[in-house]
Amino acid sequence: MKRILFVDDERNILDGIRRMLHGDRGRWEMKFAVGGEEALRAFDEGGAFDVIVSDMLMPGMNGVELLRTVREKHPDTARLVLSGYAENSLASKAASVAHQLVSKPCVASDLRAVIERVCTLQDVLRTPELRAIVGKIDKLPSLSQTYLALTRALENSSVSMRQVAAIIESDIAMSAKILQLVNGAFFGPAQKVTQIEPAIEYLGLDTIRNLALTSEVFTVFKPDRRFPSALFTGMQEHSHRAAAIVNTFGLHRNDRDTAVVAALLHDLGYLIIAAKMPDCFSQIQEAAEQQNCRSFEAEEQLLGVSHAEIGAYLLGLWGIDDHVVEAIAHHHHPTRFVHAKMDPTVAVYLADLLTHEIEEHPGDADGERLIEADRESLRTLGLMDRYSSLREKATQSSQQPA
Repeated sequence: MKRILFVDDERNILDGIRRMLHGDRGRWEMKFAVGGEEALRAFDEGGAFDVIVSDMLMPGMNGVELLRTVREKHPDTARLVLSGYAENSLASKAASVAHQLVSKPCVASDLRAVIERVCTLQDVLRTPELRAIVGKIDKLPSLSQTYLALTRALENSSVSMRQVAAIIESDIAMSAKILQLVNGAFFGPAQKVTQIEPAIEYLGLDTIRNLALTSEVFTVFKPDRRFPSALFTGMQEHSHRAAAIVNTFGLHRNDRDTAVVAALLHDLGYLIIAAKMPDCFSQIQEAAEQQNCRSFEAEEQLLGVSHAEIGAYLLGLWGIDDHVVEAIAHHHHPTRFVHAKMDPTVAVYLADLLTHEIEEHPGDADGERLIEADRESLRTLGLMDRYSSLREKATQSSQQPA
């Protein structure tokens, strides 16, 4: 049974939540704490919680301070802010410690849906150790040249939205953070936005400037010395090629937009492992080379999950669109469930596969060097007969600058 802790400085608010979620007592163990100090005592006395839902403005210890402490002491706990206060300075701070913000007032179905979602996402990762690693992440590293380009651009008062968007789109970590903020309601009502430029337009350049220069949401990525920087540059180039290939599939607009963003972010978990688990990352690389298998297969052997699930878990906690998260989580195993058409999950799997095949086997236009597992997936998805034509279009797309 999942354990949920609700925190507010007003007891009547907590009583209202208790009544609102009365019907969920059979599946959730719910505790209610008046203020931050009482919430921390609940952790000390009753053990860890799966989810904490806290108000932001509270006397004594405010929500930001509380969630920061929870992040340090109980990183496995999903952290939500439930607040009607969205002043930008506090919202910026909340964004660094909370996975999502739920705006007051909210109806029971909305609050229940958010909690259900984070609980389901917790189950994606089977080990508490891995969930704890992801739970500690409040800001993802970004390649230094991208960070410097953004800070220089934001110093120019005449910089355009398109120029800023182009810089942010070149880095998957920055793209992920921008989408987190817009889709997680940190600066107002949640927006289901899947493209970077509209997200920037919604937040505004002042907010982007504050996040980049003051709150240090975007940090310089410092790869471990054991790993060549080209490894990470190549990973980002791969993601951009995959996103470009998605555009060749003829998807309807909504599916296309979702798949493009998912393709851009599909290897985010790869970056998380490299940044937060360098020893494990090194072991994975060695295992993949020794066993002549793909990196995600070595990850599954050593971790029980792959970078696909790890990246999807973090993005899901951040409130990124469910369809984007789903496409990323299953992009190595698209046949986990039935697809009636080429949806975003199938598109990201196919774009990732084609990108790898074009990079590794440029002369294999007919797919003769495909491994049997991918042949079987393509047959199950009804795409094997179309593979040659899909690859031809993808090859033309990949020849464009990444």
